[in-house]
Amino acid sequence: MKKVVLAGGTGFIGQYMTERFRELGYTVHIISRQAPHISWGNKQGIIEALDGADLLVNLAGKSVNCRYNEANKREIMVSRTSTTKQLGEAVQVCEQPPKVWINSSTATIYRHAEDRPMTEEDGEIGAGFSVDVAKSWEEAFFSLDLPDTRQIALRIAIVLGPGGGVMTPYQNLVKFGLGGHQGSGRQRFSWIHVEDVFGIVMFLKDRPHLSGVFNCSAPNPVQNDELMAAIRRAMKVPFGLPAPRWMLELGAKVIRTETELVLKSRWVLPERLEREGYTFLFPTLDEALRSILSSKKT
Repeated sequence: MKKVVLAGGTGFIGQYMTERFRELGYTVHIISRQAPHISWGNKQGIIEALDGADLLVNLAGKSVNCRYNEANKREIMVSRTSTTKQLGEAVQVCEQPPKVWINSSTATIYRHAEDRPMTEEDGEIGAGFSVDVAKSWEEAFFSLDLPDTRQIALRIAIVLGPGGGVMTPYQNLVKFGLGGHQGSGRQRFSWIHVEDVFGIVMFLKDRPHLSGVFNCSAPNPVQNDELMAAIRRAMKVPFGLPAPRWMLELGAKVIRTETELVLKSRWVLPERLEREGYTFLFPTLDEALRSILSSKKT
């Protein structure tokens, strides 16, 4: 029986992956703070789930969609690094450790980039809280001594998909006539369809020579103004009011989030994946949006 363990598997990406793995005949074990799944406090249960697993995918971590006060920043950091270390300790005592461990990271590890794209080889690491989280997360992961488990960190861009994630707020903005560009509109938006996230996980799982860091993003990022125009087109809404920076700052305080989520320019290319031969199911934004907006889950 094929077995996969999803840590932090109750979120948008985890739920999608659970469904897809089960369609392929996998037994899926989920580690989560939510019942009835394996609790993070159940050390023996985690070890038993991991023992003999074909694959471990770690998606655990507090959402960054919040205000960056000290309490939230601490929880964002600890929820990623501590769970990664806890999983590592469990893997180390397994009789048959997982063959592959794919750990989430984030494309926001790179600097704000409007001048050139960031690749795994020549991307420049940025500065600030979000970057510190990403660096600490990867350091916690790659510092583990796991000789029998292949380790891969996915620097995931903004994930688009039906039934959740960032598409819901974007669709609401467009629906209510607020679907213009945000800020200057020139900031780059690196994205990926959730089905390609799953496809990349399966692609990397089946290639034992691959390890290390991979950018998990579609090969055709767009500017923010192009993103909003594409969503308006797909939803057949002809016009959307833009949101200048001052308005975004005010709105972010009201809904308790940070403007970095829309104003940072993430220009990331999946150079390693393309070089290794991964074929994207949704290489362009228009293709991705057509798929998402035609889904019954949307």
